[in-house]
Amino acid sequence: MTNQNVVVSDTKSGINMSITVAVSNSSIFATTAQKPPPAPGGGGGGGGYISISRKKILKDLDVNGGWIESMRASSPTHVKSLPSLSASDDHHQNSWMLHHPSALDMFDQIIEASKGKQIVMFLDYDGTLSPIVEDPDKAFMSEAMRKTVKKLASCFPTAIVSGRCRDKVYGFIRLAELYYAGSHGMDIKGPTKSSKFKKAVNQGLLFQPASEFLPMIDEVYQQLVEKMKSTPGAKVENNKFCISVHFRCVDEKQWNDLAQEVKSVVKEYPMLRLTQGRKVLEIRPTIKWDKGKALEFLLESLGYANCSDVFPIYIGDDRTDEDAFKVLRERNQGFGILVSKIPKDTHASYSLREPSEVMYFLQRLVQWKRPSLLRRRPCRV
Repeated sequence: MTNQNVVVSDTKSGINMSITVAVSNSSIFATTAQKPPPAPGGGGGGGGYISISRKKILKDLDVNGGWIESMRASSPTHVKSLPSLSASDDHHQNSWMLHHPSALDMFDQIIEASKGKQIVMFLDYDGTLSPIVEDPDKAFMSEAMRKTVKKLASCFPTAIVSGRCRDKVYGFIRLAELYYAGSHGMDIKGPTKSSKFKKAVNQGLLFQPASEFLPMIDEVYQQLVEKMKSTPGAKVENNKFCISVHFRCVDEKQWNDLAQEVKSVVKEYPMLRLTQGRKVLEIRPTIKWDKGKALEFLLESLGYANCSDVFPIYIGDDRTDEDAFKVLRERNQGFGILVSKIPKDTHASYSLREPSEVMYFLQRLVQWKRPSLLRRRPCRV
């Protein structure tokens, strides 16, 4: 364990003060920027920054090493465009479902496993609470989903863990009683509204382990905005502690050129690393922090650091959510639920196909916990 300073605001006096919170692992700084940091509990060593070679920082996105195929694989396939499944494909699908059954079909078993424990909910946003859309600024959640999440938060401590800027994801959801972890967990803020799940020390909780990177992030963002002007359909999003380059609307023939342009900028900043998601390239600090770390930090902030009676459930759809799924497996607590219509390598235990199934699953949790909150049975969409 290590101690990290956390800024806490006294909402009555308006005075900020610093407290110390124990955080797992010896350092939040990565010992390598070649790949995303390992899950908490593994190796670690030394604090501070390191020198990273150009070869290492670009290895994960080597265009000549199958980058295009990797990007296709990381993005969802529309059901309408799927060809008829062959016998082998059908067998693979069935085999995957055996190992990652529907969380709806297994709902009773999940509830049985949570008996006597405090459920804590962690939810990704894009592709989980809202559908994946071409314009990331228009990834609005439905009003029905918003009402469902609001009821969920009245039953269980609930956090949104997203790669998006915290302020932007809050603007989509607009629920003050939630915890928000933006920028892949590098910008965490506790509820600004009174909550029975929240301890007094967490009033106005704010944790930003990568604050010193802000000037560098802004500098790289400006450069990428200029670079992407020559690529129709590309969109650069400043998520405060990380940058997203969306290419969902870019012609696939230009993906290689786009990747080279992005890498030409990132190679000049060895303290930043380049990763990929669902038709998005992401640039973020090399600190040893991810969604898994954010999950652990939030559990600690809620007082469940070393408790056996906590039952975290994390629902997400992207590669970055795998860090959180892996943490839950290593802790042997709770479950990860992957949102996907197609088989994917994952550390999650269960699956859901799309946001509509996520909403139904959350409604069933609410109905189980407090039937009075749902005047009618949840409707499966």
